[in-house]
Amino acid sequence: MSIESNLAKLGIAGNLFKVYRAAIELGETPVAALVEQSGLPKATVYDAIARLEQEGLMVSTGEPRRRRVTAHDPAVLQEQLEAKRQMLDYMLPQLRSFYNHLRGKPQIRFYDSADGVQKALLDALSCESGLMHCTFAMPEILETPGLAFMDKFTAQRVERKIFMKVIRSPQRDTASIWPASHKDLRELRFAPDALALSMTALIYDNRVALASSKRESYGLIIESEEFASLMRTMFEAVWIQSTPAPWQD
Repeated sequence: MSIESNLAKLGIAGNLFKVYRAAIELGETPVAALVEQSGLPKATVYDAIARLEQEGLMVSTGEPRRRRVTAHDPAVLQEQLEAKRQMLDYMLPQLRSFYNHLRGKPQIRFYDSADGVQKALLDALSCESGLMHCTFAMPEILETPGLAFMDKFTAQRVERKIFMKVIRSPQRDTASIWPASHKDLRELRFAPDALALSMTALIYDNRVALASSKRESYGLIIESEEFASLMRTMFEAVWIQSTPAPWQD
């Protein structure tokens, strides 16, 4: 696929591409030379320059009649995409909340396969309240999505300053990992022996993410204020009966 086709997917197509390519070929150049090189009408070139300046791909200097333009390195597109992605990460929870508030209905997202488990868990990193309530089924979560993924999940959660209250079943713990830690923003308690947690659940904001075992292999997100409130209440009921784990730092 040509560079023209790829840039077209980013909105740099047609006359925009012709003007940008001409500016790259000429280096710093008067607008008149750009008009000649591109073969486009002057008005079209001026419109393209204005658009390319908005995209950060071109800069113009000088008086209107002596205007000169310079093409910027196309790497700026990558920087802009990253900036847009970060802005979307920041805005998406608010937009989603607004969307569902207007619809007035719960939303259910089902993700099949092991990748679906990861998608469900990663959604919890959008938590706005800064607090998530979790039950961890340790043998299952260590198998799918696995220790490496969960360590990255923890690092991102800590980076976003999301505190986690976790309940685990002592008889189902297979490794001495993820202790109660101020540094890792994690408080841990062990459920009563009669209660064996066989599924991982993350409760945050108005959503509940569920991660199945590798055998069933799916992730599920239920977005509902009432359901999340019910699950949080049930969590707190078990939390009160659970044994606090000692802090490791």
